[in-house]
Amino acid sequence: ENLPPTRDNDVKVQVRACALSWIDTKLLSEIKLEKALLPVGREISGVVLEVGRKVTFFQPDDEVVGILPLDSEESGLCEVILVHEHYLVRKPEKVCWVEAAGTVRDGVRAYTALHYLSQVAPGKTVLVMDGASPFGTIAIQLAQHRGAKVISTAYNLEDKQYLERLRPPVARVIDVSNGKIDVAESCLEETGGLGVDIVLDAGVKLYSAEDESASKSPLLPHKHDIITLLGIGGHWITTEKNLQLDPPDSHSLFLKGATVSFLNDEIWNLSNIQQGKYLYILLMIPILEDIMEKLSSSVFRPQLDEPIPLYEAKVSMEIVQKNQARKRQVIQF
Repeated sequence: ENLPPTRDNDVKVQVRACALSWIDTKLLSEIKLEKALLPVGREISGVVLEVGRKVTFFQPDDEVVGILPLDSEESGLCEVILVHEHYLVRKPEKVCWVEAAGTVRDGVRAYTALHYLSQVAPGKTVLVMDGASPFGTIAIQLAQHRGAKVISTAYNLEDKQYLERLRPPVARVIDVSNGKIDVAESCLEETGGLGVDIVLDAGVKLYSAEDESASKSPLLPHKHDIITLLGIGGHWITTEKNLQLDPPDSHSLFLKGATVSFLNDEIWNLSNIQQGKYLYILLMIPILEDIMEKLSSSVFRPQLDEPIPLYEAKVSMEIVQKNQARKRQVIQF
């Protein structure tokens, strides 16, 4: 309500769908963006209603999709929103509103991990942990599109069956649900003892079972397992922000010439203001366009829940914030 006037580089968008993603309150606190009330919903798709006088990329009636910046004062769960033109790209006609909003963030994460942090290429072997998650699904599809062989882990029978139905097929699905399967052994067997070129984890155990945090899933691999299954010159892309490597761990990685990179999908927003804006224009727009192109051509087939009406958004966001949603939650207007 009571939107301010459209500024020179603003695009006024009528929102048609908004995806819900987990809010990292600790990160916001560390970069001094924490507030009493945080806007919810940053991945949006919609129709352009009006453009500022300096906007060059869009005109009224264009269909667009984008990600609101980390410091956005507005929630994507609005019928109408003002967005700087650099945070939007055109939505292909063939792509529906819900799929566009529901894929864009996982697509950015997958590109960051597989393109910028590890340079996936034909002939590489990629291990995607928890491949049936929304992010895991897109990462598998991007790796396969780039010609890589993909191995994935499944946390339950339903996930295993989902992964086995993917086309093109995953080279191997490792069912870790009973806790008896050795992930490192399975990966070494699949690669003839050479190890995996790229690992995308979904979190790891850092300590022994009795010392590990109760919040950690017992199905997560230990960090030693990841190091063991890495091949020579391998890349370990981790989502474990508090990863602790002891000297023997570092020595093992050194002997393999392997690298560890941290997957922070907000990295494009965390540079200083001017450089961050430049990076976003230079790197993010082509990524978003490529994600939409792959969605349009069915290279990406996202793992989405049924569209959710606006009045159920609060309940859905609570589920997302507790990390209890197994499929991407998207609000449809």
